[in-house]
Amino acid sequence: HFWAEVANYGHCPPALTLAQTKRKEADLFSTQGSAGINFDQYDSIPVERSDDKKPLARPLEGFSALKHKYPAFVAANIARMKYDRPTPIQKHAIPLALAGLDLMCCAQTGSGKTCAFLLPMAIALASPAAAEAKKVKQGPKSPAAPSALVLAPTRELAVQIELEAEKLCFGSQLRCVCVYGGANARGQLTRLAQGCDILVATPGRLTDFLGRHLVTLSGVQYLTLDEADRMLDMGFEPQIRRIVQKHDMPKKTHRHTFMFSATFPASIQTLAAEFLREYVWIGVGRVGSTVSSIEQRFVLATESKQQKLDLLLEALDKTDGRTLVFVGKKRVATWVSKQLAKSGTQAEAIHGDRSQSQREAALSAFRKGTARVLVATDVAARGLDIAEVTHVINFDLPSTSEEFDSYVHRIGRTGRAGHMGLATSFYVPGFAAKTGNGPIAKQLQQQLSEAKCDLPEWMLALPEFSGTSGSKAAAAKPAGFGGHDVRSKGAKPAPVAAPGPSPSPSPSVQSKATEPHWKHRPPDAKLFASNYCSQKLTTHEEKYFR
Repeated sequence: HFWAEVANYGHCPPALTLAQTKRKEADLFSTQGSAGINFDQYDSIPVERSDDKKPLARPLEGFSALKHKYPAFVAANIARMKYDRPTPIQKHAIPLALAGLDLMCCAQTGSGKTCAFLLPMAIALASPAAAEAKKVKQGPKSPAAPSALVLAPTRELAVQIELEAEKLCFGSQLRCVCVYGGANARGQLTRLAQGCDILVATPGRLTDFLGRHLVTLSGVQYLTLDEADRMLDMGFEPQIRRIVQKHDMPKKTHRHTFMFSATFPASIQTLAAEFLREYVWIGVGRVGSTVSSIEQRFVLATESKQQKLDLLLEALDKTDGRTLVFVGKKRVATWVSKQLAKSGTQAEAIHGDRSQSQREAALSAFRKGTARVLVATDVAARGLDIAEVTHVINFDLPSTSEEFDSYVHRIGRTGRAGHMGLATSFYVPGFAAKTGNGPIAKQLQQQLSEAKCDLPEWMLALPEFSGTSGSKAAAAKPAGFGGHDVRSKGAKPAPVAAPGPSPSPSPSVQSKATEPHWKHRPPDAKLFASNYCSQKLTTHEEKYFR
């Protein structure tokens, strides 16, 4: 099917009429939310950069600075998306990415990470030289050859990233394609045959297409792992290694690589570093806490599903707007959604046992407001950006310390992009296997302390919080993640070459291993230098772009 479509389209999409273009614009941007009311508070979050002593690129103070420096479609789409002030991660990551540096970024959920890695890609790939180089490399009978690859752990997150990429690339010649499992491959293959510049993929489906020689990664200039900690720690690592290291993707010295996530345990940072050149670390706030725009509440509960359902109905009666309810098991998600429907509440469920079409229909109903409540397992906790989620309810809190970071990702579905949010959690005291929440008590206490939230009196009186619960409470592990660069703890060299000129041996004796890593950037990067910044460049930037 793919090769027949390639013969038909020749890696070129069918031209759209003016009416079709206007319809596409309306579809893409009609649900675009506005900026929240709390950006002054949000912007005050501390930021750590491994190059903070000698910055390699100045922070981006406003998107208006891009208006006259990059392709017109970028400025137009930023306006359509109602972006004005960059979030902290965007402010720091975008200039560094445009300066040709590899990044490992750790920032709260809802902080704009997707735009932070997509915008530099779109700007770079839109250059005439990049387009011409792709034409030379890709013939009419060659497989799909993306210039940028974004890997995501779930279908829903991959679809969302593609939507954001479509918005940023609207009005340009750049083609964005999403491939994921659980859906018919024919439609995805047709889109690949019509041309692909930015490929968003889940590892399983991409591995399949690579094995069938329908996709080549030989032209990839930009590689991004979104929710990188999960990609490397939840069983995806062997697939990621095959995709990045065993196929024809350029080596890390000849591509840009970005790692983004809301949590980055030290062990995962060490693993992720294998895929990067020497990189700049950006940490926004302390991961494991959330911005103070999320109010966190806890309600005493028992193991009984029925009792929790009563608490859920009570909580729903007290708030308006969209509500996400997280449960621990797929069958519980189905049961809760059915019980809510019986009570007269419009609800949908999303979990791993539902087909892709059912999951997409549930998400669509929730986004459009025809379903007020979405009941989900953790499949929906990572990365999804659903506008105007006012309330997150943890029907089932994590029951082991290893699962605690899912709490952070869950409540991050609300209070996004500067809006206020509410998170309510049903807490079951004790250490009963699979139901008691005692194993996460110490982590909850630490997380709430960092977020400047107070525990209710009844929780403080529990043995697991008062420290008198014995060996089990003492064995509870502290949060296994943080917002600090692991390299700062040792004597490892600086992550990137220091700005400013430095003595160097003559070219004839200087080895490749001793060259600053930015010399191995993709060749097209230098073409964007003249547009980078009208202000005076740092010495490092001048040297890089020269």
